[in-house]
Amino acid sequence: MARYPTLPFTTTNEELREMYNEVQRWSSMLISELDSRDIEVDTTPSTNIYAVVTTGSIGRPHKGDIAYAASAGKFRGYVSLGSETSWQDLN
Repeated sequence: MARYPTLPFTTTNEELREMYNEVQRWSSMLISELDSRDIEVDTTPSTNIYAVVTTGSIGRPHKGDIAYAASAGKFRGYVSLGSETSWQDLN
């Protein structure tokens, strides 16, 4: 997970202290939002890998999905080739 910086200074002037506290609260909320988004992105798989008899048995594949088609004995990837998206042999 990414490490985000914090403000490293303190002050004795009351107005500056209030401003610093406000900026610190804002940055803490921002860091919290960024950490939540990092967790969401890190836990989302980039692709799905299927083990199936045929790729036709996969209902709605997404670009980047990979399947081992046992009937063909091949790995296939669901890729976009211009205007067409289809299963292509990887080996």
